[in-house]
Amino acid sequence: MKKIALAAAFTGFASAAFAGGMAPVVTVEPVVVEEAATSSSASGLIIPLILVALIAAAASN
Repeated sequence: MKKIALAAAFTGFASAAFAGGMAPVVTVEPVVVEEAATSSSASGLIIPLILVALIAAAASN
């Protein structure tokens, strides 16, 4: 009689453990972060313009 009660208890616990079923798999796509491209031609013009301005200022004195 004890074995039947023990088997019934295990059956009750097993059915309660699987009552909800498996959770659905949720996949998350990775976020791609792109860095903004800088214009190298604009930064290449600033230094020569500053040098021309300095030379013009030195020549006027």
